[in-house]
Amino acid sequence: MDKLPKIALPVIFAFIVVIILISKSAVTIGSGEAGVLYKTFGGGVVTDEPPLGEGFHVVAPWNKVFVYEVRQQEVLEQMNVLSSNGLDIKLEASAWFEPIRSDLGKLHQEKGEAYVQRVLLPTIRSAARSVVGRYTPEQLYSSKRDAIQQEIFDETQKIVSGQYIQLNEILVRDVTLPPTIKDAIERKLKQEQESLEYEFRLVTAKKEAEKVTIEAQGKADANKILSASLTDKILQDKGIDATLKLAQSANAKVVVVGSGESGLPLILGNN
Repeated sequence: MDKLPKIALPVIFAFIVVIILISKSAVTIGSGEAGVLYKTFGGGVVTDEPPLGEGFHVVAPWNKVFVYEVRQQEVLEQMNVLSSNGLDIKLEASAWFEPIRSDLGKLHQEKGEAYVQRVLLPTIRSAARSVVGRYTPEQLYSSKRDAIQQEIFDETQKIVSGQYIQLNEILVRDVTLPPTIKDAIERKLKQEQESLEYEFRLVTAKKEAEKVTIEAQGKADANKILSASLTDKILQDKGIDATLKLAQSANAKVVVVGSGESGLPLILGNN
């Protein structure tokens, strides 16, 4: 050190200071993230400029950068809610959401980094209690799951739409009823199913009986029409025609004229 020129010491010292300042000023924004710049001597949180994007950034060492994930995220919430008749229901729901990138500065300034706990989760709980309170346990268990899910989404969306949060989906993962209520609902649903099957069998049997009746009636009407149209004259003419055809055949036979009923010929074959 004694052999170094006197000017070298200040240069080395300055170089070390620059390195320290750069290391403290360098900020790397990862993929799926964005940074909110806070200017200590320039008005605080920057809200009128786009947030810092992915990659390497150098900021003044007296400023700060708050990094947020801006990809779609999921939060799961388990809660106890009351049905329309006051029964305790356990509901498990999840929300797909993401902060609005262009409003990230305002989100940080007004809600902070804990915006999920401060805004989103309380809103989901409030919406779920409001929606579930309109339905009976039976509706929650069976037919209204999709409707409940959509209504919770709609009510949550109304609140968070002005809170710099983009809500993409609400999913009702599970609805847990008290065991006694669940068993009673399952028995009722089973009885209703059996009743529907019995009604179906009755309807099928009735239609089959109607089909048989219609077919029988059709045959009876046809026979009635045929009987009404067969007069003695028509029968005699048909008998003559049949006799002529038999007489013209090559088989051996004996024809006795006028020996049959109604004066028709009587034909005696070799059999």
